[in-house]
Amino acid sequence: MALDLKQVPNTPGIYKFFSKNKIIYIGKAKNLKKRVSSYFGKSFKDRKTHQIRILTDNIETFSTNSEAEALLLEQSLIKENLPRFNILLRDDKTYPYIHFSMDHKYPSISMRRSKHAVSKNFFGPFISAQAVKATIKDLQKIYQIRNCSDTTFNNRSRPCIEHQMQRCSAPCVNLISEVSYQGDILSSQHYLSSSGKKTKSLMTAQMHKLAEQQEFERAQEIKKRIQSLDLLQQEQSFHSSLISVDFFACVSKLDRTGICILSVRDGKIRGTKTHYLKGNQLIDIDSLFQSLIFSYYQNSFSLPKKIILNIKPGNLSLIKQAIKLKFGKQISISASINSDIRKVAKLGKLNANQVIENRVNQADKYSFAIKDLCLKLGLSKKNLTIEGFDISHHGGQHAVASAVRFSSHGPEKKNYRLFNIPKELSGNDIGSMRHVLERRIKRANVNPLPDIILVDGGKLQLETALSTFNTLLKKPPMILSIVKGSKRVRSTETILSKDGIIEMSKESVGFILLQQIRDESHRFAIKNNRKKKNKSINQSSLDRIKGLGPKRKRNLMNAFKSIQAIKTASANDLSKVPGISIKLAKEINLFYIQ
Repeated sequence: MALDLKQVPNTPGIYKFFSKNKIIYIGKAKNLKKRVSSYFGKSFKDRKTHQIRILTDNIETFSTNSEAEALLLEQSLIKENLPRFNILLRDDKTYPYIHFSMDHKYPSISMRRSKHAVSKNFFGPFISAQAVKATIKDLQKIYQIRNCSDTTFNNRSRPCIEHQMQRCSAPCVNLISEVSYQGDILSSQHYLSSSGKKTKSLMTAQMHKLAEQQEFERAQEIKKRIQSLDLLQQEQSFHSSLISVDFFACVSKLDRTGICILSVRDGKIRGTKTHYLKGNQLIDIDSLFQSLIFSYYQNSFSLPKKIILNIKPGNLSLIKQAIKLKFGKQISISASINSDIRKVAKLGKLNANQVIENRVNQADKYSFAIKDLCLKLGLSKKNLTIEGFDISHHGGQHAVASAVRFSSHGPEKKNYRLFNIPKELSGNDIGSMRHVLERRIKRANVNPLPDIILVDGGKLQLETALSTFNTLLKKPPMILSIVKGSKRVRSTETILSKDGIIEMSKESVGFILLQQIRDESHRFAIKNNRKKKNKSINQSSLDRIKGLGPKRKRNLMNAFKSIQAIKTASANDLSKVPGISIKLAKEINLFYIQ
């Protein structure tokens, strides 16, 4: 190991584990020496620790002034480097924000996606697009902000249906002054950055002030908005206290963990987010909540006044300290569930449980189907592996073959493979299948063969697979083919082996699994055949012909299937293709003659 553990300091900080110059794990510690040394002691806690220990060939440490600083640095470095063993809640997606187009004198409101708030005109992030849309709808009900594009705005001559539904004040036709509209925009932004109670209080004060100034019409408008706000709260609130809180529910069972985050603002559920962790991904509860909180909140605006956890970690004070250090805000974090939050907590735990149930049921489905197949086929293995093969080409061109792999855990997409078919075999399904299976057998030393090989086709395809494996292997896997039924009706399909038809109920989970494997191999092959075809279209001699764009090239290839056929086609035949005029057809002829 490149680092002498004796030289690791007894300070707070972060540590990086490397394998072949690549970061595989980043962690933080109150005492670096104790924490790093724990990985290389005589005992280790779990499989994950063991794997890190085996793979690590270098360690780097970095000291910080406090554990809170270490926590912030750890989360930042994890997001930047995405180490393989920091797999918890890895998320590099964009988040939905509410955006005000302040570059227009009558700003619009819309949803924008971004990794972070680009400017002060971005409000969020929200947990889901649905939450953004619901909030925009609320704002339109209260403040009547436009949500149309600038192009639509500039071309309106009369109010649209949004105005008729009282969701837009129609600034496009000057039914509201610029000053008044800008005031509505500011009020909308205030609504987003404060509680509903505070917004209502300010609106009420504004109404009384206008009434005192005898501006009764404007005061009446404000009153209507207050009524709209009250109505929204009555419609969407599930508790009279109008709580504003984020609730984190974690439920573990069957070596799995389900996580549900509920974001509640003024008694309204503004969105939800769920996560699922397998047994070998589990970490201690403290690290779990650290990752959850710091991956979830992107800026100070997104922080609620209160965070409630359904399980009390041992590091609440550390999380609070780190939040204050990062965002400059002190928030309440607790695991105390009182009567105000009980309904939220119940809902969060219900959905966290459901996350596990959904995944477990999926896993059980495949496990049960594999057991059913073993029974039908007379196999004794518990964890059966099956590979499905299919050939796809377009008029004999761009041929590819797919190999998909399934086990008791379902599809193993990391073991999916594609094979390019040589041009001389393109269009020859039997020859292509033999070629692909031969290549698969040659890779058996790198990627062991499955227990069952499934090919799409009838007796001829089955015999081809059997002869290929029997010629090259002493102990070949079981070979099956799935035969399409009458008029390709799924209920009339049959399964063939070397001994003939295998009697299986069409409703059995084993039979359905074989159908799924065939369908998946077919989908995978077609998808990549299309990619190959489009690449060929986009990179061919047709590119050098003036006047042929992507659409016309695609039409030509669909009609003639190959460049060679286009070369030999007459101008009259070429002109029958959509988009190809007789003049262009003659130019194509001339190009290939020259």
